[in-house]
Amino acid sequence: MITIVDYQMGNLRSVQKAIEKVGGEAKISSDPAEIASAEKLVLPGVGAFGDAMAEIRRRDLASPIIDFVDSGRPFLGICLGLQLLFERGLEHGEHEGLGILAGDVVRFDLPSNFKVPHMGWNTVTKKAPTGDANPLTEGIENDSHFYFVHSYYVRPTDPSVVALTCDYGGPFCAAIRRGNVIATQFHPEKSQDNGLKLLASFNGMTMNAEASV
Repeated sequence: MITIVDYQMGNLRSVQKAIEKVGGEAKISSDPAEIASAEKLVLPGVGAFGDAMAEIRRRDLASPIIDFVDSGRPFLGICLGLQLLFERGLEHGEHEGLGILAGDVVRFDLPSNFKVPHMGWNTVTKKAPTGDANPLTEGIENDSHFYFVHSYYVRPTDPSVVALTCDYGGPFCAAIRRGNVIATQFHPEKSQDNGLKLLASFNGMTMNAEASV
């Protein structure tokens, strides 16, 4: 069973339906106890960084999410759910994130011919070598297309956590991987076959199976 965190800022039903389409079982929950005891956890998100963290804290969900990640169980962050993993978001001021990963979330600063938000289909490139047993990139080829909607992107302090990059006026981190934690800036639930491949790989992850990679 995959638990999807409900803090009123995500495409919850779309994520649930996509997981079910690849043969997984998923439930939506805002209960801290259910999130703490989940087998696998998905943190989706659409909206502003500061508002999201305020809502997560108001619902007492920050500690259960952090404890879940520390337990080694499989975790997937999507879009804003990737950004919230980092220490600091610089959207409409400075806001403290979950602090699971070191780094900042910053706005695109691009020439005028690039529209912000970055919206629509774009290709990704694997940062890790082919054949690294990374469940995030298994079955996904370089130049695969995924669907993005965002004005901000993550800048990890540790470049080794970057699993996929994308280019929009310059390269940026499209997905991260650290042990049991995978997270994407794009929306796999909106990315058709490639997104479903990623969700199927996540559905097949087991506790600590990839933690040493």
